[in-house]
Amino acid sequence: MRTMTLRHWDPFAEFDALFRSVDAAAPVAAPAEVLKDGEDAVVRVAVPGLDPENDLSVELERGSLVVKGERRDQRAEDSETRHAREIRYGQFRRAFRLPAHVTDADLSASYDAGVVTVRVAGAYKGSEPTRIPVSAGAPELTN
Repeated sequence: MRTMTLRHWDPFAEFDALFRSVDAAAPVAAPAEVLKDGEDAVVRVAVPGLDPENDLSVELERGSLVVKGERRDQRAEDSETRHAREIRYGQFRRAFRLPAHVTDADLSASYDAGVVTVRVAGAYKGSEPTRIPVSAGAPELTN
């Protein structure tokens, strides 16, 4: 006969173990959106809880806009008292390919309410397709 042992189920311990395993495997998430504002592109990246002067960097790197930084856990609490952890700490990096004509002079960045907003002036300039007229009949060939 098989013997079963009953043990006290601690939902907080199970929940914490789940998030600890996810924390170790996944990088810090930095969700983003890109909007078109006339000929400008506006890139918004959600990175709450940062000191923008020390923990955030916006760079033009080999034709890409790079938003990177680190969300630091400043709390000195004992891990025994933490029951759940969904906030991810660590480094993040998001890169967005830019048109070849964009230079650093076309970029401006601001940080407000946990969102870094980068305006790429003229990113869509000249991006509208040009319609080429098509004539009917066989083309004339010259020798």
